Amino acid sequence: MAGSSNIEWTEVTWNPVTGCNKVSAGCKNCYAERMAKRLHAMGNPRYLNGFNVTLHEDLISLPYTWKKPRKVFVNSMSDLFHENVPLDFIQKVFNTMNDTPHHTYQILTKRSSRLAAISDELIWGENIWMGVSIENETVLHRIEDLRKTAAQIKFLSCEPLLGPLNDLDLTSINWVIVGGESGPRSRPIEEDWVWNIKLQCEKYSVPFFFKQWGGVQKHKTGRVLKGQIYDEYPEQ
Repeated sequence: MAGSSNIEWTEVTWNPVTGCNKVSAGCKNCYAERMAKRLHAMGNPRYLNGFNVTLHEDLISLPYTWKKPRKVFVNSMSDLFHENVPLDFIQKVFNTMNDTPHHTYQILTKRSSRLAAISDELIWGENIWMGVSIENETVLHRIEDLRKTAAQIKFLSCEPLLGPLNDLDLTSINWVIVGGESGPRSRPIEEDWVWNIKLQCEKYSVPFFFKQWGGVQKHKTGRVLKGQIYDEYPEQ
């Protein structure tokens, strides 16, 4: 399962795994869970298990069919490093990514401890970007786990940003994305939180990408920060 994406920092999504469960505050209003329930109700065969973790072996080879280079968000509907995803399956996904270097793969996880534990058993091509979600200061340990990997591009997704991140150590971090929560029951974001992260990125010379203010109607709140759109990317 793959398709073009409305996510501002990528181009397409690729979901060889679907389903997940909540592990921290950022998961509370999970958009993927809402979408999975909708797709299950519609009878989509990929979601017969609802939002339970499901492996789609037939989709592992899908990127081979894409000739034009793309930015690919891996598992927008799951977490590749979920404990219910076997190591050999993760390695198969990595084999595909390494075999298709014309694509840039963007992976995000909240399960940074498992990422760090198995990182040495994975091959990290230059086209594989690895990120962790940092929604508030209680999960800063994920950055340390990310630093333990051999990924050449390491990034943070501070979305949904739920509080200030005043003392980020961005050593060896190559990119920072920030965004507010969107959809029903979305929690508020403050401009000072966002701007403070922007200043910290300047201090460390790290590219900064502001994705959105969010809210119930994110298309109305937009993504302009202090009169400017920030859509910087790391250099490969």
